[in-house]
Amino acid sequence: MPPTLASLVHHSALKLTVRAGEDHLDAPVRWAHASELTDPVPYMEGGELLLITALKLDAEDPEAMSRYVKRLAAAGVVGLGFAVGVHYKDIPEALVAAAADEGLPLLEVPRRTPFLAISKAVSAAIAADQYRAVTAGFAAQRELTKQALSDGPEGLLGALAGQVDGWAALYDASGAVVATAPEWASRRAARLTTDVERLRDRAAPASAVVAGAEDRVELHSIGTGRRPRAALAVGTASTLGTAERYALHSAIALLTLTTERNRSLQAAEARVGSAVLRMLLAGEPDHARTVAGELYGSLLDAPFRLVVAEVPASAPEDDDPFAGLTEAVESAAARAGEALLVVPYGERLVLLVVDGGAGAAACVAYAQTLEAGRSEAPEGGAGDGTALLLGLSAPAGPIAAATAYKQADQALSIARRRGRALVEHEDLAAGSVLPLLADDAVRAFADGLLRALYEHDATGRGDLVASLRAWLSRHGQWDAAAADLGVHRHTLRYRMRRVEEILGRSLDDPDVRMELWLSLKATSSGTE
Repeated sequence: MPPTLASLVHHSALKLTVRAGEDHLDAPVRWAHASELTDPVPYMEGGELLLITALKLDAEDPEAMSRYVKRLAAAGVVGLGFAVGVHYKDIPEALVAAAADEGLPLLEVPRRTPFLAISKAVSAAIAADQYRAVTAGFAAQRELTKQALSDGPEGLLGALAGQVDGWAALYDASGAVVATAPEWASRRAARLTTDVERLRDRAAPASAVVAGAEDRVELHSIGTGRRPRAALAVGTASTLGTAERYALHSAIALLTLTTERNRSLQAAEARVGSAVLRMLLAGEPDHARTVAGELYGSLLDAPFRLVVAEVPASAPEDDDPFAGLTEAVESAAARAGEALLVVPYGERLVLLVVDGGAGAAACVAYAQTLEAGRSEAPEGGAGDGTALLLGLSAPAGPIAAATAYKQADQALSIARRRGRALVEHEDLAAGSVLPLLADDAVRAFADGLLRALYEHDATGRGDLVASLRAWLSRHGQWDAAAADLGVHRHTLRYRMRRVEEILGRSLDDPDVRMELWLSLKATSSGTE
């Protein structure tokens, strides 16, 4: 604790006597300052014990003393020390009354006590307080380090909460609560998710203070990179003192060490992941397992999904366009205790996630966020929805990794053509091929193939397009198709011969019939 007026009064060598303001002696003293100016306020910072002899003051004038004391109190002066036996034998009643009216502590300083002795006592007390704070800070650092080494981040949070007499919480890169201490603080920590997300968007290191009705919370980003890897929240009843501040900074340093992976180790893991992926795609799952060892747990032995992500050509430039997806999936997988493989693959990013797991769900949720960002973008704007495209394979095992990659690549191709953030291969297999005909290249082919028939019908010389559609829909059954059209079957036979003549193709060829049917579906008239 810093020195207070009460501690100075109880200092046996100073012999100070309280003459007014007895109820405010618990005020901390930042410094002791002597000044005989009639208005020393411009030179005050607040928290001072002002020492005077009243050399230039009319200390017996009640109005002058009232104005003088009011200005001192308004400037944050915590006490007034008056030396008796110098210019006044005793403290004038006008000054005593003014100090009592303002509640400003007034201390009588005997002639044998020099102001220098008071200044030295204050300075020594401040130095002792700072030494105690530093000593306590080192002790807190040792305790925090011990807990971090033995119990990890959870133990460190518990020790920190005890040091600051409050609570502490750790958040991951996505802003989700990872751990709290004590446990009751989890609900309070969850209410700060929005504030943590705002902190994450700022350049590291970043901090913020959130003042609530029940506590005061400090938020600090954790990590040394451009994007923080975690965040720490500390809630206390009041502003942190020096010792508590030492403990907080020690915790930040230790959490940074435990959450920030060594860059060379990270690069080595990336090289191992790339090798494992290439072996899987080359049909060598046994070699991939040997190289991976225990790095990816049971991921290579259980059903997984393969995700391929790419940045569309129209997207704005970004130093790390896959960072948001990677953080979301890694955070979700870490919370669920799932293994995960994330590998840059050329200009793409490939992820292996547990089938039905939190990582796969995070991919879908992230894509939905991109879709929502695009739908909310102003007209003519790109929006966040164009920032990334994802293709998701069907469930597969290590033997079928190459097939899974092809599935994800096909789904990604559909996402690219449709302008979708995510397409799952299972949706394509379970749906219809007809929506794929909306592709511009398919429509251009269909328009070119059927143009001559449409031009023929436009002259009023027959209805070849409708006749062809009816005949194909009835699988070449003349009577049924003619009945649908309301014409004689000989008329329909004539029209089909005209179709063959105009197109220069034989309707006996099944490939021709397939192309004509799909072309009819692809054109606007065929999809009405």
